[in-house]
Amino acid sequence: MNINKQLSAIAIALVVLISGCSKDDAQEIIGESPVVVSVNPENATINVPLDKTISVVFNQEMKASTFDLSSFTLQGTTLVVGTVSISGKTASFKPTAPLAANTTYTGTIRTTVKNITGQALKADYVWTFSTGTALNPMVISTDPINKATDVVINKVVAANFNMPMDQTTLNESSFTVNQGTTVIAGSVSYIGTTVYFKPSVSLKANTLYTATITTQAKNIQGTALNANYTWTFTTGTTTAPTVVSTDPLDNAKATLLNKSITATFSIAMDPKTINDKTFTVKNGTTPLTGVVTYTGTTVTFDPSTDLLPGTTYTATISGAKNLAGIALANDYVWDFSTSSTIVGNMVNLGSAQRFGILAGVGVSNNAGFSEIRNMDVGISPGVRSSITGFPPAIIVEGAIYASDDITPSGIAATLVNAKQDLTNAYLFAEGASTPAPATVSGDQGGKTLAPGIYKSTSTLLIQSGDLTLDAQGDANAVWIFQVASDFTTVGGAGGNVILSGGAQAKNVFWQVGRSATIGNYTIFKGNILALTSITMNSHATIQGRLLARNGSIVMTHTNIISKP
Repeated sequence: MNINKQLSAIAIALVVLISGCSKDDAQEIIGESPVVVSVNPENATINVPLDKTISVVFNQEMKASTFDLSSFTLQGTTLVVGTVSISGKTASFKPTAPLAANTTYTGTIRTTVKNITGQALKADYVWTFSTGTALNPMVISTDPINKATDVVINKVVAANFNMPMDQTTLNESSFTVNQGTTVIAGSVSYIGTTVYFKPSVSLKANTLYTATITTQAKNIQGTALNANYTWTFTTGTTTAPTVVSTDPLDNAKATLLNKSITATFSIAMDPKTINDKTFTVKNGTTPLTGVVTYTGTTVTFDPSTDLLPGTTYTATISGAKNLAGIALANDYVWDFSTSSTIVGNMVNLGSAQRFGILAGVGVSNNAGFSEIRNMDVGISPGVRSSITGFPPAIIVEGAIYASDDITPSGIAATLVNAKQDLTNAYLFAEGASTPAPATVSGDQGGKTLAPGIYKSTSTLLIQSGDLTLDAQGDANAVWIFQVASDFTTVGGAGGNVILSGGAQAKNVFWQVGRSATIGNYTIFKGNILALTSITMNSHATIQGRLLARNGSIVMTHTNIISKP
């Protein structure tokens, strides 16, 4: 601490001792300049909601008249129009219109702002953050709808969101149903973008109920609803038919590939409402072809071809009615998986395992504060001059190594060995054949895949939804994707790789015959072993490794690579 700071600290302590005021008040009394202590969003934050109000907290109470659109600015591709306000130590900037998606913004507090004693900020305070692709999560529909009447008393209450949500935030605390002040006992579940509340016992007839989803509910990026969402409905006296059992059971594993799918109702149904429109089975978003028959109280779906191995299917019964014309209380949805031999931990990365990035000819960070965490960056036979954009990109608990480095001793040979280990791992993954690979093609978005080998004879996509890899409780489960050509994930309606059932990113391998591109704002899991190049688009993140045998690896803007 220099002499001026020491004297200032002594002066503040004396004022506090003599006057009994706070430290902040003492700072203002002796004329110490204000400083910014925090901002929201914080510097380098990504996926900021488009309807975000920007706030800045100072260490002292500030003079409101010094805050306006010239002293507190927000700059994207253009200067943002908004309203600036001040309350005590906190200044806020509320944009007039939502912020633009996928855009980096710069916030600036200028030295024209002052505290209540007239002391100005000593230097402009500048920070940046980037938006995501959507507004805060919101409820877009409910079942029953708001103010519905004559609702069946065995109704399961549901709400649909505008984006995928964090399942751990949807529970009996964040989703409640009340009769007046009485909380209804029940269980909460979440499928796709829909949350369900199933009462423990049937609702009372001719009764008003209130359903609420609170701001505890968050999306997968951790952004909460703006406000509690509440709606009401009134029951009638009718009990609707229900599905009482299925075969396979919900979440059944190791289902036979020649299995017929059946469901049994609580009461006899109208056969005219039982068909391939009201009973469907899908692999992800792709419907299966098959024949639907109905006998007694049981409906059967016979697929036209055998089911695929190692695949999760979703069956849905919707719109079926009983003989009195009363429809099911809710769509009935359940999942099951086909049998698959678990693959062992067969892909050995060898010495390439230490690298989060290992490239042939170039490594670049085009923009933003990208990070590689707990792993090294290497290039061979490329040289250090072919590594660009570091900083602003940083290595956390790791280092950069190039083939022309003189130190540490032997690094060139180490990189050659790592590249050879990468080549061996690539060739092994490309030729893996036990168990027999399942053929996949096109868009894998919306699917759930069990452990195994999946082979594409051309390009492969993840676009129309998220791809879920379900380990089914086996932490050693392995996935190998053999992609003959290019592999691409596309942000927007999905494009993420989600791990469930104990799956680990370190056991997921993407062998790519040409180049891989990880889409804007997507969350990716696994190790990419590409023949040519790998590109991470704006704000994409990966828990895994980017390993390119011959080409370059490009981080486009503010990317994060973390150790699996």
